[in-house]
Amino acid sequence: MRINGPSRLAATLPFLLLLIGCAAPLAPYDPIEAKDYPSADGPGERLQPDERENAAKIAGAIKAGVLRRAELDLESHKVRRDAHPKAHGCVRADFRVESALDPSLAKGVFQPNAAYSAWIRFSNGNADPRRSDADGDGRGMAVKLMGVKGRTLLPRDETGGAQDFIMISHPVFIINDGADYERLVRYQNDDGVFARNLRLVVTAFSLGWKGLTNAIDTTAKKIDNPLNARYWSMVPYQLGTGPEAAAIKFSARPCRATETVLPADPAPDFLRQALRETLTTGSACMEFLVQPRSSNDMSVEDSQTEWPEEKAPFRKVATITIPAQIFDTPEQNESCDNLSFTPWHALPEHRPLGAVNRMRKAIYERISDVRRFNNLGPPPHPEPKP
Repeated sequence: MRINGPSRLAATLPFLLLLIGCAAPLAPYDPIEAKDYPSADGPGERLQPDERENAAKIAGAIKAGVLRRAELDLESHKVRRDAHPKAHGCVRADFRVESALDPSLAKGVFQPNAAYSAWIRFSNGNADPRRSDADGDGRGMAVKLMGVKGRTLLPRDETGGAQDFIMISHPVFIINDGADYERLVRYQNDDGVFARNLRLVVTAFSLGWKGLTNAIDTTAKKIDNPLNARYWSMVPYQLGTGPEAAAIKFSARPCRATETVLPADPAPDFLRQALRETLTTGSACMEFLVQPRSSNDMSVEDSQTEWPEEKAPFRKVATITIPAQIFDTPEQNESCDNLSFTPWHALPEHRPLGAVNRMRKAIYERISDVRRFNNLGPPPHPEPKP
């Protein structure tokens, strides 16, 4: 008897699901107390079932993965970031808010003509820091504003003083659901034979069609210079506090658009080289933009769907100037490696929104603590000086 494609898939799927459920063991994890997990009371937020437990499981799987990779790193045994471990460089910058800013946008750090010194870390998203820059990848731009007045949303941060903005070179994220996210991370951080053989199947199953498309688009990005790319927050944030708080996304783009021209025979670390050459001879300029949500149809909980710019245009709020500098030194590279960025290192006026951001709080905190304790010793680990 001949079995057609859909029937064959239907017959095979239960077996695949059985393997998906059994192949990758659940890593040990510490539960998250309700008091330590963000509430879902921002504009448009809605808590998912078992979201807090899934966040704890994700953190446990990532922790096991980064510790295992550190053991295999015979040269340094350093615990590296689980994502974006390869930096192109950390550079000093100036962040100046527009003088004629619309009052509706003048919240938190966005005060007319306010100026901040900043650190910016440019990076590749792939977990393998040895991977060539010539390969397609999601590129990261993490901004840390210094000299910010006010307490941040991190309980451990008693003095404030900084505000982080984290962006990727693609406007949307790959996943929304906590259970799918947990399954995906568990398989990505498991080296067992079943997990290795089923990784592609589990990835596709966990992401779904839209998530898989987003993942392919994100990891296909090729750039010629970190300063020439555009970056997005992917997920939403709050602007302001109280009943008048709005949901926004943010983005950074070059002040002047340039055509991407890749080297004919790029070296594995050519993006660091391009950044170094640009800042040795001159400065760079980027615009910082926010995209206020214009309709409740633009879901805060759906991180896989882009908010259309024709309905919700981006608006410039600040200019980032990166002066000429020498950043590629052993001391600064070491400091760059030890920097910690999290969406929750933020003033209440810039509170992260949505399930992905809520889970990120627990995940980032726990992995950052493991990484920095292993590499730097017991806390405190103060923020860098302006």
